[in-house]
Amino acid sequence: MALPVETFFLSPNHRGTLQSQVHQMIAHGILSGRFGKGEKLPSTRKLASHLGISRITVTLAYTELVASDYLTARGRSGYYVSHNAPVPPMFQPQNEQGDSIDWSRAIGQRFSGGMTLNKPQDWARFKYPFIYGQTDPQLFDHANWRQCALQALGQRDFSALTSDYFDQDDPQLIEFIQRNTLPRRGIAARSDQILITLGAQNALWLAAQVLLTQRRTAAFEDPCYPALREILTQSRCHMAPVRVDRDGLPPDAIPPETDVIFTTPSHQCPTTATMPMARRQALLDRARDLDALIVEDDYEFEMSFLEPPSPALKSMDVDGRVIYVGSFSKSLFPGLRLGYLVGSEPFVREARALRTSVLRHPPGHIQRTAAYFLSMGHYDAQIRKMGAALHTRRTAMQDAIEDTGLDIAGIGAFGGSSFWMRAPDGTDTGELADTLRADGVLIEPGHAFFAGDDQPRMYYRLGYSSIDAHKIRPGIALIGQSLGL
Repeated sequence: MALPVETFFLSPNHRGTLQSQVHQMIAHGILSGRFGKGEKLPSTRKLASHLGISRITVTLAYTELVASDYLTARGRSGYYVSHNAPVPPMFQPQNEQGDSIDWSRAIGQRFSGGMTLNKPQDWARFKYPFIYGQTDPQLFDHANWRQCALQALGQRDFSALTSDYFDQDDPQLIEFIQRNTLPRRGIAARSDQILITLGAQNALWLAAQVLLTQRRTAAFEDPCYPALREILTQSRCHMAPVRVDRDGLPPDAIPPETDVIFTTPSHQCPTTATMPMARRQALLDRARDLDALIVEDDYEFEMSFLEPPSPALKSMDVDGRVIYVGSFSKSLFPGLRLGYLVGSEPFVREARALRTSVLRHPPGHIQRTAAYFLSMGHYDAQIRKMGAALHTRRTAMQDAIEDTGLDIAGIGAFGGSSFWMRAPDGTDTGELADTLRADGVLIEPGHAFFAGDDQPRMYYRLGYSSIDAHKIRPGIALIGQSLGL
C-alpha cells in the first residue's frame, strides 16, 4: 500500500536546502515508525507536485536515501521503505511522571543564578544591534573557511578527523601558534607550553582550577567579564575585586594576600582601557613582591587598528609568572570555541591533565580546519578586512555619539569593537535596554560587569562589530532620544 502524499509537508522554519528537508522528512518518518518496512512512497512526480518543488529535488533526496539503505528502488515500480532500514526504538517513552526529588537539598553546588550578560539569540533581526562579540556575515570569509573544512575532511587528514588525541593537540595548529601568533605578541614558547582550549573562557576556568584553592585569594578587575567572576566563585577561593581606572588595573590596589591576579591589559573588559607600558611593568613588579601569578586575558589584541598593539604582558615576564590566554573565537566567530593557554611547562602539564579528565581535547576536525585557515593566510586577510571595517564603524560611532551628546566612559586608544558608555545619573540602563528594544535597538546594560550587590546601573556597552556603518547614526539617535538628549 502506498503512503498518501498528504503525509508529507515542508516546514517553513527549516534552514537547510529543500533536498535536505525532503531527506530528513522521510528519514524521520522511518525512524519514528510512521513509515513501515516495505511501504511504497509517492512517486517523485506526485511528491514534487504536492510540495510545490522541482521533481529533480525529490529524485536526488530519494537517491540519497537509497544509498543509505533507508529506501530501495524497484525498477519501474517506484521507491519503497527498505527492509534494512533502521527500526524504531522498542521502548517508547512513558507518560511524564511527577518529580519526587527535593532538588533544593539534592544539589550540592549551584552554578545557576549568577549575574550574566543577556544576549538574545535573535539579535540579527534587530535593526540596530549594538551588541558585542557577534559575527557580521559580511566580514567573515565563509568560502575559504568552508574550503579548509573540506580539506580537513579529506583522506589525507583522516587521522586528524577521527583519532583520539588523548591529552595532545593538533601539531599543525600548535606549530602555527608557536611560530606565528605568539611572536606577534612578543612571546616565545615551546610546544609543551601551549594548550588548546574551548575558547578563552575554558582557558580561564582551567587556570582557576589549577591555581586556586579555598585558602588562596584571586584579585580581579572590577568591572570585569562576568563569566570570570562566576569561574572564581566556583573555585571557592577568596575573591578580591579591584576597581579599575582609566589605565586599567592599578597595581598598588592589589591586596597583599593575593595569590593570583586576573587582568585584561590590552583591552580592559568592558571599559576598553589599554594598560600603559609603565603600569604593566609596575604590575609585574607588584606580582613579584607578592609572589603572585598573573593570568593575562589577551582576548582582542587583533583589533588594534588605531595604533600597533602593545607587547603582551607575557612578553615582559622574566620570572615565568604570567599565564597567557588567547582566543580565535573573537577574531573568527564566537561559535568556533577555540582558544589556547601559554605558560610554564609544570602549569600546562596540570592544565592538560585536567582538560583530559573533563573533555579530553577539542575536536580534531575543528583544530585542523583552523590550522589550514591560519597557515594559508586566510586569517590574516580576514583580520585586515575586519580592521578596516571596524575602523570605519568606530569613526561613525564616535562622531554620532559626540553629535548626540552621549557620554563615553571609556575609550580604547588602540581600537577594539565597543564603547563603554555612561548614562545620566539616575538612569537604569536595564530599563533603558527594554525600552530601546521596542525601537529595534539592542544595547548591553553594564551592571552585570560589576562585583557586589550595589552595582552601578548607569553604565552600558555599545558594540559595533555586528552593525552596518550606515545604521549607526540613526541607532545612536534613538538612544539619545530615549535618554532625553
